[in-house]
Amino acid sequence: MSIVKNKVDAVIVGMGWTGAIMAKELTDAGLSVVCLERGPDRDTQPDFAYPRVVDELEGSVHRKYLQSLSKETVTIRHNMNDTAVPYRQMGSFKPGTGVGGAGSHWSGCHFRALPEDFKVRSNVEQRYGKKFIPAGMTIQDFPVTYDDLEPHFDHFEYVCGTSGKAGVLNGQKVEGGNPFEGSRSREFALPPNPNYLGAELFYKAAREMGYHPYPIPASNASGPYVNPYGCQMGSCNFCGFCSDYGCLNYSKASPNACIMPVLRGRKGFELRTLAQVLKVNLTADKKKATGVTYLDAQGRETEQPADLVVLCAFSLFNVHLMLLSGIGVPYDPVSNTGTIGRNYSYQNLNRVSLFFDETVHANQFMGIGGGGTTIDDLNGNQNDSTKSGFIGGGLVWARQPGGGPVRGIATAPGVPNWGSGWKKGVKEAFRHSFYYEVQGSCMSYQDAYLSLDPTYKDAFGRPLLRMTFDWHDNEVKASQYLVEKASDMCKVLGPKAIKGDAKKDGDHYNVTQYQSTHTCGGAIMGSDPKTSALNRYLQSWDVSNVFAPGANAFPQNNGYNPTGMVGALTYWCAKAVREQYLKNPGPLVQA
Repeated sequence: MSIVKNKVDAVIVGMGWTGAIMAKELTDAGLSVVCLERGPDRDTQPDFAYPRVVDELEGSVHRKYLQSLSKETVTIRHNMNDTAVPYRQMGSFKPGTGVGGAGSHWSGCHFRALPEDFKVRSNVEQRYGKKFIPAGMTIQDFPVTYDDLEPHFDHFEYVCGTSGKAGVLNGQKVEGGNPFEGSRSREFALPPNPNYLGAELFYKAAREMGYHPYPIPASNASGPYVNPYGCQMGSCNFCGFCSDYGCLNYSKASPNACIMPVLRGRKGFELRTLAQVLKVNLTADKKKATGVTYLDAQGRETEQPADLVVLCAFSLFNVHLMLLSGIGVPYDPVSNTGTIGRNYSYQNLNRVSLFFDETVHANQFMGIGGGGTTIDDLNGNQNDSTKSGFIGGGLVWARQPGGGPVRGIATAPGVPNWGSGWKKGVKEAFRHSFYYEVQGSCMSYQDAYLSLDPTYKDAFGRPLLRMTFDWHDNEVKASQYLVEKASDMCKVLGPKAIKGDAKKDGDHYNVTQYQSTHTCGGAIMGSDPKTSALNRYLQSWDVSNVFAPGANAFPQNNGYNPTGMVGALTYWCAKAVREQYLKNPGPLVQA
């Protein structure tokens, strides 16, 4: 028999960025809130304290801060005719676990979407005609605009202490920033971080190519900072341990450092860790959620009744919970009907490595997760799809998040993979090379989706989430085009060797190789309940007291990292709950 807890106003599943934001906003409104986090509690002290946190073996091999794939994972296949197999070793993407979630181990790149990213389908149709969109590509417009989210982009950047330089401020272009961005209401919270050598050379090469380089917006503090919640941050010391690690110095924005200090002592907020949520409980007609069922730290089945259920797990597992709980209609790719699992997308990522002689000292062991330089000249409306051959856009950037022997050292073309030749190549490359990355958008397709696996189950007896995904011609062309442009830019710098890894025609999605943790879609927001799981306020069309903020809401992915957009959408969702839903519980948009 389940343990039944006292009813609360709201239960939140997951304590990453979205969970922390929603908990702060809902307790601000006076609600009693319980947050259920499947992993352990984490904080800068003791979990991210020096020297333990900079142990490469623990962080990058044993994956201390990532979820246990032995308990809960996904199965993956390329198409509907394949049999999916479990994702057993961290490779392509890295879901976090514990308080902070992926917001603890992220790098810190903190972009806003471009205004045109919100109207992808209508933008393409207006520029090139409806027939330009390939058959089977299911891209959709967001049901919100850049102007809707601008105040929330701004607030999230100030919560994170984001370092950067405005390019368009109150409608006026500003020298040194991104001239193609949407207009900002004020400058960044902090000025840009210092550049490493590769970023300085990127500026030189980009300008010679006629591009417009600007500092990557980075939630790695360039100076001492106190955010709007009174949380203190310290200057980044370029230790090179951002990606895969928590920050030892209170310098990288995270839920742990930027929101949790306020929540931990707040009346009306309760955090329960090692609490594995199994399902959302629904009424018999499946029109209303009554709470959630979870396993507590002692493995006891427990029910938490609540008036409001907010799904704030990693994007894939928000979709998983909706499918397991019977919220909405599962997507059917054959008939192109149903909404839960629809429009899964990812991120297109490649690398161009530059190798120099001993006169160029790159010092790869130093790094800032989000610091560096980038261009938007190939992104958004700057990409002429009739010339490039693909829909979407992307970035080329110079970013040095830090390197080390355990994480791997790139070597020049022709260097063997072992032996004395490899040792010589490593010695020559480590201090005299750096890389530029190419990150592109990923469109959504009728045959890319999430569903429940018919064969494999997790440690709790539930069907695993099944991912059906492969690269399409559009994303392969994008990879080739952007890597070619990046390589042309690199030649300006005169390296002794260049090595790029553009996708080849016919390449399949490789789940063993890390590409990004930017999994998107599956429970998307939209204006039509027939083609979206959530309305414009991230509220379930089917169960009105369930909200699901996160990258799962993206109808497709743009060229940027999703965190800035995820944060803005979550504040947008919280505002709607506080100002509309609580006054009149029910659907905020009529179907």
